[in-house]
Amino acid sequence: MAVGQNRESIKMALDTLRTNKLRSSLTILGVVIGVSTVITISSVINGVNNRVNEWVSSLGSNVIWVFHMPVIGVQPTMEQLARKKLTVGDAIAIRSLPHVVAADAGIQHVKAQFRVGDVSVKYNGKKVASTILSGSTGQISLVNDFTLREGRMFNDADVERAAHVCVLGHDTWEDLFGEEPAVGKEVTVENELCTVIGVVDKLKQPFGGGKNRDDNQVYFPYTTLHEMHPEDKDVWISVKYDDPKNKALVQEEIRELLRVRRHVPVQKDDDFEIFGPDSISKLWGQITGGLVLFMIAVSSIGLMVGGIGVMNIMLVSVTERTREIGVRKAIGATRQMILTQFSMEAVTLCALGGVIGVLVGAILTGIIRLLPIGLPASLSLMWVLTGLGVSCAIGLVFGIYPAWKASTLDPIEALRYE
Repeated sequence: MAVGQNRESIKMALDTLRTNKLRSSLTILGVVIGVSTVITISSVINGVNNRVNEWVSSLGSNVIWVFHMPVIGVQPTMEQLARKKLTVGDAIAIRSLPHVVAADAGIQHVKAQFRVGDVSVKYNGKKVASTILSGSTGQISLVNDFTLREGRMFNDADVERAAHVCVLGHDTWEDLFGEEPAVGKEVTVENELCTVIGVVDKLKQPFGGGKNRDDNQVYFPYTTLHEMHPEDKDVWISVKYDDPKNKALVQEEIRELLRVRRHVPVQKDDDFEIFGPDSISKLWGQITGGLVLFMIAVSSIGLMVGGIGVMNIMLVSVTERTREIGVRKAIGATRQMILTQFSMEAVTLCALGGVIGVLVGAILTGIIRLLPIGLPASLSLMWVLTGLGVSCAIGLVFGIYPAWKASTLDPIEALRYE
């Protein structure tokens, strides 16, 4: 009996929608906007989360980095900025630790963030600007697991003799050579001739599609880049260890080793920072937490407006159908039946708005994925169900008062209503 009554209530709600198309459409517009906002923003967040997780995984679960100051999620203090730099000798010392597989020390020379075009690479009349110059030891390939399109990475012998050799990033190679092989050819980097010995394949990036800035890069032996730019002294150390379960042990061994090498007194804190891919994940989690709160705030406004609209149309509906309610009560309908009928009508209205909102959100998600910026977007089943559930809850919350008002009408007065 209850199922039949619910079906009747839903049918009457749909009849009301068909009878008052414009009014009903405007009524559920707020719900549609609220749900579509939830679906669209959550899809972008979900897609970017997946991309960031893939990118973090590509960095390796058994890699940690060491730098003289914190760089992820915090603003360095003046004391941290003034700390003594790490050295290649520190990286070589770390290699002797029992669980360390490889340790690479590297520097970067970047001017493009200040003046576009300062660093350029030339070949046969072609030029690539805003290029990142990276210098590393012979263990760079052991730590980073680069995929090479052709050639090889430089080795310890190249580092020792400061060989004028280089490995091109994917976009640098593509812009200079197209699809032609580059190994064995000479390119000009800041007026220095260097022989290309390898080409790195495209690197993964955390956000969107399009160009990855790190693909416009030239890799040199550390000593070669140091000769070209002796002013660059900020050394990064990347450490690869044998097993992820040994992470805490490796970090502690590195900490003890560096404290001894850097003569840090026992009573003082470390004057260097050790962090890993999980630091990036935590930072991104904090950012997305703020985005989720923003999404909830924006969608709540739409849902609140939609709920008020539903209450309004249901109150109007109760007034318009006062005589009908009197007739139903006169032939035996109970307060509970009237309450259920009008509550179900309100829920149906909002549920319909929720379904339309999900469809609109899915369409917007598809459009975002096709945009030139290439933002990753992926529908989340959890947020789809949440959107539908919240829209139904809005109908129930804002429809309960009109339903209660309808159920408490005096049948005699209702029959006399004109």
